Amino acid sequence: MLDVMDIQGILPHRYPFLLVDRVTELEVGKHIKAYKNVSIAEPVFEGHFPGHPIYPGVMILEGMAQAGGVLAFKNDESIDITKKVFYFTGIDKAKFKKPVRPGDKLEYLITIKKNRGAMWVFEGKAYVDGELASEAELKAMVVDK
Repeated sequence: MLDVMDIQGILPHRYPFLLVDRVTELEVGKHIKAYKNVSIAEPVFEGHFPGHPIYPGVMILEGMAQAGGVLAFKNDESIDITKKVFYFTGIDKAKFKKPVRPGDKLEYLITIKKNRGAMWVFEGKAYVDGELASEAELKAMVVDK
């Protein structure tokens, strides 16, 4: 549905911090499904952890937030993405259920819980092979650059 070039047209993030490779489903006003292919070549694995690589939970949460940003901008295409940016403002109820390792396909499911103007609250879930790896409530807002 949206490839990495489309995503870069929406989000300001770039390698190595663009954490969404593709959007596979997007229902405006409802949810987004997206994924990131986790590769051993990612710089984060140099230090987390040598000899036992685990994708950091904070990166999973950021990936969920980025997918939520795509959903927010697609929800209201009148937002001028050259003048606005999506800020991650809070995390509640974060849980990490399963380690994510190099070679995994990290699948995000982000659902809108609330939207009031520029403020957003999402339910985020991340899966590997259909198993829940992480979940959290994410808060964000659209602001001027």
